Amino acid sequence: MSVGGGAVVNQTVADVVLTAFLSAAAWWDLTTRRVPNQLILAGLAAAVLLRAPLGLEACLRGLEGFAVALGVAVLFYGLGAVGGGDAKLLALAGAFLGLQALPGALAYIVLLGAALAIVMMARRRLLFLLFINTLELLRTRRMVAREGKARSLDSPGALTVPYAVPIALGTLMWWFGQGVRL
Repeated sequence: MSVGGGAVVNQTVADVVLTAFLSAAAWWDLTTRRVPNQLILAGLAAAVLLRAPLGLEACLRGLEGFAVALGVAVLFYGLGAVGGGDAKLLALAGAFLGLQALPGALAYIVLLGAALAIVMMARRRLLFLLFINTLELLRTRRMVAREGKARSLDSPGALTVPYAVPIALGTLMWWFGQGVRL
């Protein structure tokens, strides 16, 4: 098979593999509110293995995407916006996307995540509380290290969003919509 044909096969495999890993992670998060480490590690290995035949430059693009996505994910995790599994899944998506495609996918992910959170708040009749908390955040300009009882994703009554769903949807929408290549 020619080099060009091999690239087409590799891209088709990447399309299927990325879709499978992201779909599995979204399903797991929806049903258990967890994303297994084994799934993340296998997905990272797949990203590396799929980029390796394409050369050093393709591997470096994947590493850059992974590093930047991990940095963004750690920031979101530190703010309590996502859980640890979601943060690792975002880094996995970055390894497939590469640095150049990452910002567009992140925009989709953030918008889809916000929409999902609003829908979940509305279903629990908590939109007014969301509005009040947002006003308080804007008024005080503080989100981290506030006085009082600290809340976490494990706090009783905390509303958790299965953020693997918007990560999967946003990544796949950008991947296929923009024709992202490894």
